[in-house]
Amino acid sequence: MAANPQSGGRLRPVDLARAHGLSAQAVRNYEAAGILPAAARTASGYRVYTPLHARALAAFLALVAGHGHGTAAAVLRGVNEGAPDEAFRLIDESHAQLLDDRRTLEAVTGALRDLVPEPPESLPGPTGGFVGALAAELGIRPATLRKWERAGLVRPRRDPVTGYRRYDEADVRDARLAHQLRRGGYPLERIASVIAQVRSAGGVEPLEAALREWHDRVSARGRAMVAGAAELETYLRAREREEEKATA
Repeated sequence: MAANPQSGGRLRPVDLARAHGLSAQAVRNYEAAGILPAAARTASGYRVYTPLHARALAAFLALVAGHGHGTAAAVLRGVNEGAPDEAFRLIDESHAQLLDDRRTLEAVTGALRDLVPEPPESLPGPTGGFVGALAAELGIRPATLRKWERAGLVRPRRDPVTGYRRYDEADVRDARLAHQLRRGGYPLERIASVIAQVRSAGGVEPLEAALREWHDRVSARGRAMVAGAAELETYLRAREREEEKATA
């Protein structure tokens, strides 16, 4: 029968494991990786865990959901090695990445929203529009469109007779999206990734479902970070109490 973590009793690896649906070996591996504090040993060599180890394991698993395994492991190692500032720095970096992802999502969503369909008569005909006309429509230089082409943002075909670039409806859509994102300060490589998603989705409308899924993942990760922070604070306070007892 597992000891109650609140009772101050000794815990076996299996006691910690069962609480989270893990194997006892996984718990031992976490200790070896520095995710859990080093356990005391009995005279016969068996590991003895305490409620503090249970708190460390709960904090680690909660942090994994929001920050990923690597960051969560590094955070716990930092705390256990007496380097909490390094642990906090790693958390700050993870939060900054989430904020960047959220801003990118907002920019993409806004850019797609601004892609108001043009009346059919204003779109290029079957043979497409020339670089000068599209550049004038967007208020950019033709050289900018050529730069975007080299970066893979637009893929105009060449007129078989004149060799001039011609932009069809999909090219116009991609150029407008690139223009919106560039105005938001996004680099070409990130814009190329977004446009590739639009193309693979078959247009803007199918991408809306992917954006909703992206939004849900970002929100879930943010909430998981909050939960992880709460568990980490509980572990930090437990460590402080143990240290106070040791020095009393």
